[in-house]
Amino acid sequence: MNPSNVDVAIIGAGTAGLSAYREVRRYTDSIALIESGPFGTTCARVGCMPSKLLIAPAEARHRLERLPAFGIAAEVGRVDGVALMRRVRSERDRFVGFVIESMQGFDPSHIIRAHARFEDAHSLRLDRATDADVTEAAADGIQRLRADRIVLATGSRPFIPAMLHAAGDRLIVNDDVFEWQDLPRSVAVFGAGVIGLELGQALHRLGVRVRLFGRGGGLASISDPEVRAYAARTITAELPASLDAREVRVHRDGDAVVIDFVDDDGNARSERYDWLLAATGRTSNLDRLGLEKTGLVLDARGIPLFGPLTMQCGASHIFVAGDSAADRPVLHEAADEGHLAGHNAARYPGVFKHVRRTPMGVVFSDPQIAFVGKRHAQLVAEGVDFAIGQVSFEDQGRSRVMMVNQGLMRLYGEAGTGLLLGAEMIGPEHEHLAHLLAWVIQMRMTVTDILELPFYHPVIEEGLRTGLRELNRALGMGPKPPLRCIDCGPGG
Repeated sequence: MNPSNVDVAIIGAGTAGLSAYREVRRYTDSIALIESGPFGTTCARVGCMPSKLLIAPAEARHRLERLPAFGIAAEVGRVDGVALMRRVRSERDRFVGFVIESMQGFDPSHIIRAHARFEDAHSLRLDRATDADVTEAAADGIQRLRADRIVLATGSRPFIPAMLHAAGDRLIVNDDVFEWQDLPRSVAVFGAGVIGLELGQALHRLGVRVRLFGRGGGLASISDPEVRAYAARTITAELPASLDAREVRVHRDGDAVVIDFVDDDGNARSERYDWLLAATGRTSNLDRLGLEKTGLVLDARGIPLFGPLTMQCGASHIFVAGDSAADRPVLHEAADEGHLAGHNAARYPGVFKHVRRTPMGVVFSDPQIAFVGKRHAQLVAEGVDFAIGQVSFEDQGRSRVMMVNQGLMRLYGEAGTGLLLGAEMIGPEHEHLAHLLAWVIQMRMTVTDILELPFYHPVIEEGLRTGLRELNRALGMGPKPPLRCIDCGPGG
């Protein structure tokens, strides 16, 4: 039987909520973990893992197209959409199973399957969950719960602009893609952010007719204008896209979705698609909790003002974590925030600050896009005095050998101190370079110090060294780099 009073209530059992639960349990056994939907986390069910299961076969098929340039005869692989999507769903379910399996050590009496809403700052009303795979009654009949401290970890959901609703039952979000039994013939992807770019490019490479629709010319949240321009040229050379589509109108014609629009060149177009995929961002689920009854100060999005080093909302007993906070919506950050929120909720009023890890983001497009540390727009907005080191990967030795020589990296260093501050980049295997950069930035290393570290030859990382040398020169802390890195071998 679940109690009606607990020390800590955690609303949401996604990545952040599960991390918070494990931390809180170190301090108290009086816990309520409240979840209204399916277990398994956004990442495992509809996010990072199933999307990579779609991207992997797309990249494999795309590699076949490059083989003739190596002198190897090959035919582009025929796509069995049924078999492909069967593997996506099967492996997705396996990843979800791992998450659920990790919860087997949880005390069942701590878990409440219900929708929670605030009645006041400490009291929650619990309503029976109505999700299709949730059949248990709320809290064994308990309809109200009082908690001394509360962690908000309710996650987020897709945001769909009103103009797209005209697509009717042909309108889908990324969650729906991973339930497909077969690949469709055509999809219009609205939203040129991370989700839209990853899924749009993957579907295109698997033989689906795709157009990526964006607004204002943005792509994958790149803020550096040089990197954004390079990425736009590179991506749109392969993937049909209108990154600044105007006068867009959506309507139905039978089973087809018709998109009327003015493309980036000013031409009026009308195209038909089987589906319209809305990848137009996500919105926090906190708006479903009745936060107006807590007395917390909310921002324009309805998210409580909180300290990112404590996850505490104001000076209250309420903490927020994960996608709910809409601060750093990636899995490793959600886990960190959940741990921090859980730690402080359990020890409240003893609340402690914790230095956060260096921000890092990777877009699994091809070429990959990555951001590390402080981004270009942030440095400009903060008035930081910084220099830029730039390197192209078009002539980088190992990249050319592998025929993946597309990319531009821009590195930012602080004037005066020489500290490496951040980077924005597009290029081959940049998920790995992003990690290297995040590590040295977090260690507060100067560009000069980083250049003392070993670089092998021939590797893609030599391109990073070239960029660092250019940055050191721009900072006035090093000479002009040798032509084509003669001291490290040809093509370095």
